[in-house]
Parts: sequence; structure tokens; C-alpha cells
Amino acid sequence: MVVAPPNPVRSEKPEPIELPVIDLSADRSEVSKLIVKACEQYGFFKAVHHGVSHDVIAAMEEEGLGFFTKPVCEKQRAGPAGPFGYGIKSIGFNGDSGEVEYLLLHTNPSSICQLSHTISDDPKKFSSAVSGYIEAVKRLACEILDLMAEGLGVHDPSLLSNMIRDVDSDSMFRLNRYPPSSFHTPPPPHRATTTTEIGFGEHTDPQMLTILRSNDVGGLQICVAGGTWVPVTPDPTAFCINVGDVLQVGPSSLSFITI
Repeated sequence: MVVAPPNPVRSEKPEPIELPVIDLSADRSEVSKLIVKACEQYGFFKAVHHGVSHDVIAAMEEEGLGFFTKPVCEKQRAGPAGPFGYGIKSIGFNGDSGEVEYLLLHTNPSSICQLSHTISDDPKKFSSAVSGYIEAVKRLACEILDLMAEGLGVHDPSLLSNMIRDVDSDSMFRLNRYPPSSFHTPPPPHRATTTTEIGFGEHTDPQMLTILRSNDVGGLQICVAGGTWVPVTPDPTAFCINVGDVLQVGPSSLSFITI
């Protein structure tokens, strides 16, 4: 699901924002306070020393790249996403669109195993790599939610994370591929700047938490207080944590966009 925030303001040359960077290996009580503060201020933060190994990440990314470099006709065997499987351009039930192709999978290992036969020439390897990554990131998500609950003074700190640990959890895993941005040239006479193609349209995330990993290519933007969209500096060593609508408190909502 994608939802556009009301009346976003776009600056022609916005300055990149440096999100709070939280070291999850630091003192637990201090980390929980920093997480709550970052969520209150931005709804986003970067997590480092997160415990997800480079090998696990690399194995997943190798499988993802292997799929996206296939001919279109082969990729379409895994689609259309309904909601799981391969999709392109059309994003979510509201009909948002962008220059993106993606794989959307349920985090249930049996579901991944079943779909892997239409995704990979080596289904067992794909299923193992993706399931291994999902398990590692699930542990990270549970740890962050526990720390968040502790920082908020929740009586049972595992209250939030138990929703992810539940075998019937509706957690999802998405692999996105954005083509290189292209510029429309020349621009119309009345415009001073060119425009870029949108990779993923402006939206809020309906779930509890989004854990985003990107490479070192920029593009992520978030809507901060006042409704201004600002870019986020990429960091391939960190995970970007986004509070979803389910955890959002108050009349306003936070959003992000990738280009």
C-alpha cells in the first residue's frame, strides 16, 4: 500500500540530511533512549553494529542481482505480483507507479521455497540465501522493537517484537531494483531545472517497522517537519530504520520516497 502525504514541499536543491546513527552495540539503556529520541524527531534512524553479517547480506544481494539481470521474459515467470512475486512499475493497491521492478515475498520459508522455482535457476540456493537474510533481519527488528519498548517504559518490552516472532506474522520482504535516473532534456523554457524519474512514489509504510538496506547510491528522501522533502545520505554499512504507520502516534505521518 502506498499513501501520498498532503501537500509535500519540494526544494530545488535540498541539503542532504544526516539521520541519527545509533550504535546497537553500545550501552543498552542509552541505546533505547537514543532510538526513542530519533523516532520522535524523524521517524528514521540508521543502525550500525547491527549484527547482520556481511556474508549473509552479500549472499542475498547476489541472488537478487542474479534475478534482475535476467531477460524480461524470464523474470515475468515470477509475476505478476499478486501480491507476492515479480512486479514492475505499478506499486501497491492504490495504483502508484514508478521506475522500479521488484520481488515481493512473504517471510515464511515455505512460501519462499515455493516461489523460488519461478525466480531462480538454483531454487535451493536462492531460498537458502533469502531465508538466511530474513532470519537475521527479523532478529534485528525484534531487538530494535524491544529497545524501543524499553525506552518508552512499556511494561512488557517484548510486546511489540512478539508480533514479528509470531508464526502467523504478515512480515514481507521486498527486493527493489531502480534503473539509473535519466533526465528529460532539454527542459521547458519556463523551468530552470530538469526532473528525474521517480523510482518509488511518495508514500507511508503501513506496517510497524521497515528495515531498509541500500547500496552506496543516493536517492532516498524523507518528508520532515514542515512537509519538506530532503535526501538522506546513503550508507551501505548501516540499516535505515523507518517507523511505520502502525507505530506512528499523532495526527501527522512520516513518509519516504526513492528516486
